[in-house]
Amino acid sequence: MVKHLTKHGNSYALVIDKPILELIQATGDTPFEIISDGRSLVLTPVRDAAIERKFTKAVEMVHKRFGRAMKKLAK
Repeated sequence: MVKHLTKHGNSYALVIDKPILELIQATGDTPFEIISDGRSLVLTPVRDAAIERKFTKAVEMVHKRFGRAMKKLAK
């Protein structure tokens, strides 16, 4: 997908389409961390620490229960 910057006052803005926001579970109120290597930008939604812990715990449980099966499927 190619996007163009939009003039916004004396700055420029990048409009993120709603389907993309839904995909990354972000809203208009979600803060983003922006990282750059000097050539590109990476925008990452900042998540609530409690939600992140819950997600990490769920991933660990799935890995513990189904890790071997996942490795076999990956081959």
